[in-house]
Amino acid sequence: MKKLGTKLFKYGILGILATLIHTGIAFALLHFEGLTLFTANLAGFLSAFIFSYVMQSYFVFQHAISFTKALKYFIVQAGAFLSAYSLANFMQTNHYLQTLIIVFALPLLTFIIHSFWTFNTKGSPHAAK
Repeated sequence: MKKLGTKLFKYGILGILATLIHTGIAFALLHFEGLTLFTANLAGFLSAFIFSYVMQSYFVFQHAISFTKALKYFIVQAGAFLSAYSLANFMQTNHYLQTLIIVFALPLLTFIIHSFWTFNTKGSPHAAK
């Protein structure tokens, strides 16, 4: 249980950093460039994705970078992003509040999915011993 708590803590800290990257880029593009909510958040998401995948792989899940895991990670993160975007869009509030909903609605759900699918090696013939 302690190991799970440590993993969740690291995931949270790195998630906060990724959230700051996502939010900073999205807010800047909304404010300075006048981009659409979707485009600004897509740019923020992609930047945060690269940071997050690399850092979570090494420091939380102790896995080497691989195309298969990156693809799984992307599927989970993109699905979460699109779900949060749809929810925020449904709410019909200002773009800044919608962005905050997008970046804060996801972490626990994605941690669970990554733990049980993206980085799960139990039962795999290639599982690390």
